[in-house]
Amino acid sequence: MYSRLSHCWQNRMLLLASYVFYSFWDWRFLSLILISTVIDYLCGIQIYNQPSPSGRRKYLYISLIVNLTLLGFFKYWNFFTESFIALLSTLGVNANLKIISIILPIGISFYTFKTMSYSIDIYRGEIRPTYNFFDYALFVAFFPALIAGPIDRAKNLLSQIQNSRYVNKDKIFGGLQLIFWGLFKKVFVADNLGIIVDQIYNNPASTGTEYIIATWAFAFQIYGDFSGYTDMARGASMCLGIELTPNFKQPYLSINPSDFWQRWHISLSSWLRDYVYIPLGGNKKGKLKTYINLFLTMLVCGLWHGAAWNFVIWGAYHGFLLSLYRIFRKDTKSDSTRTSSLWSYMPKAFIMFQLTSLGWIFFRAQSMDQIKLIFNRLLNLSWGTPWNVSMLSEVCLFSSLPMLAMALQTIKELRPSWFSETSLFRYFQFSYLPLPAKSAVYGVLIYLLCFYGAKAQSFIYFQF
Repeated sequence: MYSRLSHCWQNRMLLLASYVFYSFWDWRFLSLILISTVIDYLCGIQIYNQPSPSGRRKYLYISLIVNLTLLGFFKYWNFFTESFIALLSTLGVNANLKIISIILPIGISFYTFKTMSYSIDIYRGEIRPTYNFFDYALFVAFFPALIAGPIDRAKNLLSQIQNSRYVNKDKIFGGLQLIFWGLFKKVFVADNLGIIVDQIYNNPASTGTEYIIATWAFAFQIYGDFSGYTDMARGASMCLGIELTPNFKQPYLSINPSDFWQRWHISLSSWLRDYVYIPLGGNKKGKLKTYINLFLTMLVCGLWHGAAWNFVIWGAYHGFLLSLYRIFRKDTKSDSTRTSSLWSYMPKAFIMFQLTSLGWIFFRAQSMDQIKLIFNRLLNLSWGTPWNVSMLSEVCLFSSLPMLAMALQTIKELRPSWFSETSLFRYFQFSYLPLPAKSAVYGVLIYLLCFYGAKAQSFIYFQF
């Protein structure tokens, strides 16, 4: 039915489906999406039509203030109120302030950043506004990316919505493949690992070695969970004839902090680069200012993820890593995935994974007290401390190895110097496998998914 509709009615159908999709969570919060949509639609036109820079700035400020006010109130009101009360209490002031219980609208961080980028890009002269309200409304609410991204910009998504598109069997087949891989990452890998992570992180009596195992497990859990959602969103969108931006490029194969943020949550990291880091001055105002800009940008990244101090610390931690890497790096060209030899690449990737995993402790912990407890257990580890071998084996063999196998499928995208078309690594790519081998692999994966998949859990990034 969809493929037989005209371009105009395809968009109307997708817009209705997107609103119905969001209404299944809570129809009342559709009003927030509509407010952002109407304000940015009108502001975008006014920014483009204003003859003076001051006029364009005025409507840009209106767009930013409305969006940031909605995001700030619903996502950060309780956080700042509770922090203010705690600060007054520390100073000996008993503040009798009431805390309003505010529900966080699902997906608000994602569609708010999307609408803000639209207004900013028009102000910068990078795009023209659309005068078709329904096309713009679909750009904001497009259901595959509405809840947890990717944060596609108008240059990519809106242009596809405005132009005619065709659905053929290749797109449908490619989309179904992405949906399957996403489902496997989520149900088999992430949800199985989530059981182990919850078992350890929810038990205050867990040992230091158990926290290490759980943190490694969480690294693969959050990757399988978030990249799994992205794959399913991209797959569903591809079946509708629309290509969403890839959001991950094997982040755990990165070899330095800068490399990691070019592979992890790419749509967010590129958004922060273009709309926070560069406007702050980027690396154009001296080394010290560069380090400060990196640190501030990652603080925003942490706060974007959640209204809690552990997310702020997580962002600060990555800001510190990025700044430290900038200070000590010698030659950008020689310290890259494409030029590193295999023997220098693997130790760098291993160290970077450990640094990333260390940061996930701040991300996963439920409170500052739990962070203190975990690091206390880790710092008091001694040589010869017994490991939970069965749990470690379960993490490595039952769940993590399939993720590593999937990572090697796209090793060709990285184009390291030690990869070549004739090397052994080419056999880890499906494109080199004959059809019977591909069928066997999919058969095994379907079996694992059906009989060993864990009970479905909520996507982690739904809370953001």
